[in-house]
Amino acid sequence: MSTLLLGLFFLTGFWATAFADDSLLWFRDDRPGSEAFEAVAILADAATEGLSPRKYGAAALGQALEASQGPEALPLGVIMRLEQDLTEAMVRYFRDLHFGQIDPRQIQENFTPPAPDRFDPLTHLQRAVQEQRLREAVREAAPQVPLYGRLREALVQYRQLAEDPVFSQLWQSSLPPLPNGKLEIGESYAGMPLVVLRLIALGDLPRETVMTERYEGHIVKGIMDFQVRHGLEPDGVIGRKTYAQLGVTPSGRVRQIELSMERLRWTPLLHAPRMIAVNIPEHVLEAYEIQNGTVQVQTTMRVIIGSALNTRTPLFDGRMRSIEFSPYWNVPLSIARSEVVPKILRDPSYFVRQGFELVAADGQIITTLSMNDLEAVRSGQMRIRQRPGPKNALGDIKFIFPNKDSIFLHHTPTTHLFEKQRRDLSHGCIRVEDPVGLAKFVLQHDQVWGEERIREAMSAGVSTTLRLREPLQVVLAYNTVQVKSGGRVHFFQDIYGQDKLLDRALRRSVQTSQ
Repeated sequence: MSTLLLGLFFLTGFWATAFADDSLLWFRDDRPGSEAFEAVAILADAATEGLSPRKYGAAALGQALEASQGPEALPLGVIMRLEQDLTEAMVRYFRDLHFGQIDPRQIQENFTPPAPDRFDPLTHLQRAVQEQRLREAVREAAPQVPLYGRLREALVQYRQLAEDPVFSQLWQSSLPPLPNGKLEIGESYAGMPLVVLRLIALGDLPRETVMTERYEGHIVKGIMDFQVRHGLEPDGVIGRKTYAQLGVTPSGRVRQIELSMERLRWTPLLHAPRMIAVNIPEHVLEAYEIQNGTVQVQTTMRVIIGSALNTRTPLFDGRMRSIEFSPYWNVPLSIARSEVVPKILRDPSYFVRQGFELVAADGQIITTLSMNDLEAVRSGQMRIRQRPGPKNALGDIKFIFPNKDSIFLHHTPTTHLFEKQRRDLSHGCIRVEDPVGLAKFVLQHDQVWGEERIREAMSAGVSTTLRLREPLQVVLAYNTVQVKSGGRVHFFQDIYGQDKLLDRALRRSVQTSQ
């Protein structure tokens, strides 16, 4: 018997056994079962989860199943191929839905990879088919973060807007240039009727709003609501930034939502019972607990993050292990060279006013100045640090989660900066608006540390470090879309360009999978 015939003999025998054992997922008695058609429908509907149906060959699989409906029995080879292709497509779909389509480390988002045995796509698929609950299995595989479900709903809303034959036309032409680069309340603008129509389409103005070229009345409130939803200063002035956001098409927002859904698949927001998450584009920190699968936010506050220009806050997760009250600020060498030493050279009294001191290699503390010592600081042979006190750059408390980038959370004496709308103003570390509220959350299970003792330690002027009995998970995340109360969708600027990186990576992923 030839090798080919022998191979066919064994292959035929294998599949006959498979049929006999009823172990095929999609076929019964030479015909595709209802689960096969449901699976193809799920793949064809992948866009509702922010995924691409093309990546899973949904159209070709659908055509193949339709062709199998003829009166003639399908050849065994065709059944085998369809069985394999549909299984592989669904496994890939579940894997992408649960873990994400790319490794976040490709775009410098260095989160701890999930345990490989936490979710097995093939086992999940087999169980779902056997129990005839494929649709439920899709929801179970998707991220369980509450924001994900709200983003799914927002995706439907903006996709409908992008595909609406009337509303989609509102973005076909650009708005006229603004007079003098901005539009103040009470001024006239030829593009105002188009602005009003866009605000109506986006839900920032009621449908009965009167068309006019004059910028006044309810239109101003609509613009201010629009500004709040897009992370802008709600001053009612249509300036360069507001004008740019008004020009973003609904299809552009669809893509932004899809990118945010992808991020939620691999950002570890639910990997511990108590967590602190900082959303970099939003400039906001949330501390929350997870009880019975429900996220309960305990405190929310504004933060100041690393400058988008040259000192970006890295994206990663870690474990908060200690708090330092009345901390010293050990000035990083880069800041000492570029900022502190030059200021001291221009004005030697700055050294005393700011409470600086020098630390020699042997630990000796030096409180006087000399050119030799400043040169030693610039060469890295000596450190400069700031003593605890009202001028200390770290404020009166520091939250430490060890990491290779030496990033931590801390207070600041320059509290007026929290009033700014855009707050990427730090050298990389994160300044928190309400340090007492954060400390109370971190120490809430330690009865010794109530608010009074926390405040005493912060104002003591003597540096003390408290190791946490319960280390806390911290996530520095990046999400440019949030859905707030009432279902209002908020969009934030891609200040670090991470959405652009992710968009390119996902497009490559779709292309290489076809």
